[in-house]
Amino acid sequence: MTVSAREVAVGGWRGELQAFLGVLPRKRTFALLAVSWICLFQFLGNSTFGYIDTNSLFAWMYNAYTAPATEDGHGNWIPLVVLGLIYWKRKRLSSLPLVPWNLALVLLAGALLLHLLGFVVQQPRVSIVAFFAGLWAITGLCWGRDWLRHTLFPWCLFVFCVPVGSLVTVVTLPLRLLVTELAVSFASLALGLEVISEGTLIRDLGHDYQYDVAPACSGIRSLAALLVLAIIFGFVSFRSPWRRLAMVFASIPLAVIGNVLRIIMIIVIGDMYGQETGLKAEQNLGFATFFLVGIAGLVILSRLMEEREVGAEAARPAPDDDLRAGASPREEEGIGSVDGKA
Repeated sequence: MTVSAREVAVGGWRGELQAFLGVLPRKRTFALLAVSWICLFQFLGNSTFGYIDTNSLFAWMYNAYTAPATEDGHGNWIPLVVLGLIYWKRKRLSSLPLVPWNLALVLLAGALLLHLLGFVVQQPRVSIVAFFAGLWAITGLCWGRDWLRHTLFPWCLFVFCVPVGSLVTVVTLPLRLLVTELAVSFASLALGLEVISEGTLIRDLGHDYQYDVAPACSGIRSLAALLVLAIIFGFVSFRSPWRRLAMVFASIPLAVIGNVLRIIMIIVIGDMYGQETGLKAEQNLGFATFFLVGIAGLVILSRLMEEREVGAEAARPAPDDDLRAGASPREEEGIGSVDGKA
């Protein structure tokens, strides 16, 4: 009987996941604490009823993620990204000394107080931070301080689950003005096009076309996506915190550059073929142009820093939390790893 490649792949994925979960101790304790924590935010998570009449913080979050013209739709898939990154690092996590860390109770108590503050002052965003902080503290309570340290970087992605809503206006307007000025300056000085800007409005001197850099074009949504990609790149590619942070900070100028090139493309096409053609190009190629620039920049930066990191590691002994000599601390004690090696 032949087994298809897909069946082998699915079986291998499930087998590795089961092996990883099998290594984790105190799963029942974690499940009990996590379910209790989730129930708290389900039944006593939201105290604001102006927009959605519910006690559930999760219902409030879902409403914010799915509202018309929202900038927060990425919040729906951030938990899957975090779980995927934790699964990616399963071998290293399973090699840690997974012992309870009672001081995590302090973190859990702090998260509870933060939620009470958010509940009293009717700020669900504060409660969202408290929820994810408390869930992270529960993992440390069950699996130790080293687990907290190694999962902190991907766990920070949950900050993108906090809806920005109307608060984003403080950032979008300056970004719109910056992108407009840079695009018009380049188009007029470098390309010789007769275009001017009036606030966020771009038009040519002959009044043949004009474009408004709308809030959706400010780069907030694309910046959030690029920040997530940068965090994933940093977590998967590097061990040192400063290289991971460098990837995160680099995504901000890359997002601005990508959006400037996107607007320049629209100006050039509009000048050559008219306003309607420019609008169609923006709809069909705008985001593709942005992500091409952003991802290319992240890949180049990642390669450059990866070469330096490899050179630096070759010149010094591996840190204690790395898998030295091909064996983890748990393997040295005779405990099987996720790969099933003893």
